[in-house]
Amino acid sequence: MGPEDVEIEQLMDNGSDALTPEQAYSLKSSLRELLWVLLAAVLLAGVFLVFFRASLVRGSSMEPTLRNGDCLFVRTVGYHAPEYGDIVAGKAKDQKDSEAYAQKACETWLDVRSFGQVFAFKDTKGVSIGVRGPVSVHQGVSVSPVQVEDMQITKSVNGESGEKARTSDTMGLKHFVRFGLYKIKGSINVQLAEKTGFTEEDAQVLKECLRTLFVNDASSARPDGSMEVCRLYWFRHSCKDGQYSSAVVHRSVRAELKDPDAFPSSQEDYKMILEPLEGLEPEILDGV
Repeated sequence: MGPEDVEIEQLMDNGSDALTPEQAYSLKSSLRELLWVLLAAVLLAGVFLVFFRASLVRGSSMEPTLRNGDCLFVRTVGYHAPEYGDIVAGKAKDQKDSEAYAQKACETWLDVRSFGQVFAFKDTKGVSIGVRGPVSVHQGVSVSPVQVEDMQITKSVNGESGEKARTSDTMGLKHFVRFGLYKIKGSINVQLAEKTGFTEEDAQVLKECLRTLFVNDASSARPDGSMEVCRLYWFRHSCKDGQYSSAVVHRSVRAELKDPDAFPSSQEDYKMILEPLEGLEPEILDGV
């Protein structure tokens, strides 16, 4: 066998491992399908990331529904009003964002820039957003001791069923105060008002709200005409820190019984006393 014969045999051996046209076509089709599948997966992942983001649950406040470390996919596009049972995610990224949220809330809502609020937005450190309001209102304290009376009532509507249901003749007690004169004190801090954006117009709204506090507020516990604002004393200082302290101003207004031995039954049994404070005259308004 000469050199030419060896070369021919080698070529024949190498050619025996080559793909047939049918095999080559099948391989190309498989690669093409795999490429389309990968491209479709990338496109779907991109669309998913546009509309959703992964969020990690931190803390145990939502147990047993969600546990610490659970992963959620939160929808970021297409807002709709939350319904009962929905999970709403909020996040304050840094201190700058927290201040922006607080400022926007103060601009939007009168009660926030008046009384303050604590919002449930949390950053990764678990710090809530707090707003200190300039308006503070004390609890009402009766000028004289009050007498709490009991009234027996009968339940006429049964909202339960089954063995634990109560009959319509179930008896109970309702407690009430027949008469009491209460003193409520409050103040507006100018420095905090400047931070929240509380304006003079807001103060006028607050004053009118206090004067008409019980208008359209009737209920079974407060029948119409059973509660009223007797008198409103509105002090306006000439400086930010106040001409007098809030405690001094509060003590300048008081009510005393005309007859110390009598049990009061109306506001006419009292005399209102206003001690003068030099340079500070209040605006006196009758309530509704």
